[in-house]
Amino acid sequence: MKKRNLYFLRYALLFLLIIGSISCNNDDDAVQSRVFDVFTVQSDGTTVEMNGEIRTRTLNDFRNMLRAFPDINLINFREVPGSNDDETNVELGRLLNTNRINTHLLNNGLIASGGVDLFLAGVERTRGSNITVGVHAWADGNGTQAGQLPMNDPRHRLYLDYYEAIGFTVQQASDFYFFTINAAPASSIHNMTEEELEQFGIFTE
Repeated sequence: MKKRNLYFLRYALLFLLIIGSISCNNDDDAVQSRVFDVFTVQSDGTTVEMNGEIRTRTLNDFRNMLRAFPDINLINFREVPGSNDDETNVELGRLLNTNRINTHLLNNGLIASGGVDLFLAGVERTRGSNITVGVHAWADGNGTQAGQLPMNDPRHRLYLDYYEAIGFTVQQASDFYFFTINAAPASSIHNMTEEELEQFGIFTE
């Protein structure tokens, strides 16, 4: 009788271990299904945390995320230091804005360069405390700095058109863009002051 109880206890423990393992795997799969490289969809299905550099693949990751979670309405930026593909970043920002998504810079968060451009696509843009917003000029493959080009150079249009597309007036787009490319060279960064953040309307609240 005691031996039968011992066998029963062993099988019961084995069953519980198997169920626990399956449950953990399901939890892991659920978490994994909410991760799209630099984007992680939170458990509410409407909020995303973004952390990392914007790359060429990021646009497709964003599209896939929206297909899987069509109710997304807020992206929390943690640390987005820039983009290695400006054309992709501009298209990504337009898509974010078209979908009426808001953006928020988390406490101790950082956005710089292309990360700032993407953040600005948010319909409503808010901030936490102790944040950093960095801007600088872009440079082409030949080392030509944006600030070295005349103001009517057609190479400026990619960015000017983008700012206008996400809601800036023509004057606001021009003022902010030419501020950024003269604030620091491509090899450096200018962290915007509180006065500059307010002057250029980086945050809507």
